[in-house]
Amino acid sequence: MGKVIIMRQKLGSIEAGGTKFILAAADEAYRVSAKKRIPTEDPTTTLAGCIAFFKENPVDAIGLGSFGPIGIKPGAADYGHILATPKPGWAGTDMVGTLKAALHVPVYFTTDVNASVYGEYIAGSAKDVDSAVYFTIGTGIGGGVIQDGHFIGGYSHLEMGHAPVMLHPDDHYKGFCPFHGNRCFEGVAAGPTIEGRTGIPGEKLNRDHPVFDFINYYAAQMAFSAFVNYAPEKIIFGGSVVDDDNIIKVREIFDQLNHNYVQIPDDLIVHSHFADNASATVGDFALAALLLK
Repeated sequence: MGKVIIMRQKLGSIEAGGTKFILAAADEAYRVSAKKRIPTEDPTTTLAGCIAFFKENPVDAIGLGSFGPIGIKPGAADYGHILATPKPGWAGTDMVGTLKAALHVPVYFTTDVNASVYGEYIAGSAKDVDSAVYFTIGTGIGGGVIQDGHFIGGYSHLEMGHAPVMLHPDDHYKGFCPFHGNRCFEGVAAGPTIEGRTGIPGEKLNRDHPVFDFINYYAAQMAFSAFVNYAPEKIIFGGSVVDDDNIIKVREIFDQLNHNYVQIPDDLIVHSHFADNASATVGDFALAALLLK
């Protein structure tokens, strides 16, 4: 994969999240001509909404960044499907097959965080570097890694949000993850953990609330683990939970975890370049363009 622009093509994006799908159509320069947000309901209803949107706004290819886990290896029996997700009713859904059968266009299928890191690589916070990690912290936690235009992965996509976590010594929260409890990053740092600890949704709390001490600690720990494993030039945070104020504290805790062990690039840890976390939409457009080169 490279930084490719295809001229005179109509590109589609589906940002498939656990609570909403964001649909968009654009030209070859990623100028959006139509956009729509639909709720994530049952698979039949939600995919019907996607199909209706692209029949009204025809495109030549679609980039689809989805919540996971998903089957992304072409040729495998589960390719194009949602796998063992805790999202009720979605496990086993054939996303790609359903869309291709109705719209007759190619679909680039990957994770939402892979789409986001590709968007940052094409036109965002990582556009001037060759390697980057992107974390989203929202309803869940996911991470994507790109190196020289290629996603890091093999048998399947990465599941960085479910990596083992070192608990904050003052954090006694039982955990949110239905698979791992408080033993993974998603279980202790995703958006719902804030309300789980305080009884108040995170968007109603000031960022100086003590609960964000835990979130910042875990975000820094994710960043440090990513750095020592992948040595990226940028680590980018998106999603609704971490903002610019959090990033400052995440950097401070990251430095404490590093303890002067390895040299760190300037401005390593940054917030997403895009407003409203639109990096996935840009990434989807760019991935759709790859199918048409």
